[in-house]
Amino acid sequence: MSRAPEWWRSDVLARRLPALRTRGRIADAVRAFFRARDFAEVETPALQVSPGMEPHLRPFATEWNEPFVQGHRRLYLHTSPEFAMKKLLAGGVARMFQLARVFRNGERADTHHPEFVMLEWYRAGVDYTAIMDDCDGLLAAVADAAGTAEWRRGDKTCDASKPAERLSVAEAFDRHAGIDLFAASAIADFRQAAERAGIACRDGDRWDDVFFRVFLEKIEPNLGLGRPTILYDYPASMAALARLKPGDPRVAERFEVYVAGLELANAFSELTDAAEQRRRFEADNDLRERLYGERLPLDEDFLAAVGAMPPAAGIALGFDRLVMLATGAERIEDVLWAPVAEG
Repeated sequence: MSRAPEWWRSDVLARRLPALRTRGRIADAVRAFFRARDFAEVETPALQVSPGMEPHLRPFATEWNEPFVQGHRRLYLHTSPEFAMKKLLAGGVARMFQLARVFRNGERADTHHPEFVMLEWYRAGVDYTAIMDDCDGLLAAVADAAGTAEWRRGDKTCDASKPAERLSVAEAFDRHAGIDLFAASAIADFRQAAERAGIACRDGDRWDDVFFRVFLEKIEPNLGLGRPTILYDYPASMAALARLKPGDPRVAERFEVYVAGLELANAFSELTDAAEQRRRFEADNDLRERLYGERLPLDEDFLAAVGAMPPAAGIALGFDRLVMLATGAERIEDVLWAPVAEG
């Protein structure tokens, strides 16, 4: 198989330069958007005790030769700056954002890269609806900086200047798959509903497995068409670091943003119960061990900070994907100044 031409060759780089210049304007617009709203821009270390606990994300590990200490200490490149930024929330930084380089092992595809840029921001004293409002304003500002609001991904288009449609996960399953999500709370009922919708299930599938089979085939391709979609109130089993919804513990106050069928961001009303967060992390570690034969260390400093956090909400948005959508780029590497070396 022939190798792709070197990314640094003048003819190859020249094809990317228009998108890269737009990338710079978008970064400027992001910073201006948050500074106008009194957000502090923060910087936190990529090296962490724990990289993040999401069981399906594979981290990069390294060894620190700590001075004056015998032996080595294992550290990880973070998969998100979330843990460090929430420690700042606990310490009293009420509004903050960061454009952080993050790292995820085993990922390389048209919309994935092992090293990429994550835009995260957090607000104290609000819930996830305030972050939804931020998203509407930010996408409009980015569209203005990019010089177009008509964003495209394949044959799907989206007007990024329009306020997002706000659609609950249960509404999306009913609309696009004909499934009453909460009537299918038992795995047998859910499998039958999924199969009636044309989704093949496998022996041993968990409830979450069936959810994602339906979601990827029936729901996701229909999100963010014509205007962005904010998909909110995920099942409680997928709460991650989100709090459960007051008055309806079946769901968590979590949302994702979709543009032209592509997931762009993931947001929460933040969990501030340290004991519950520990329980979830242990469950995540148990699943990781079953799937991949490994466990990750808990960040005890983070768990202490969770218990000291004020009510807050936050979001992680893929900055490179944002640039892809705004420029019409087909591959993430088309909007990177330099990709991770392929060898």
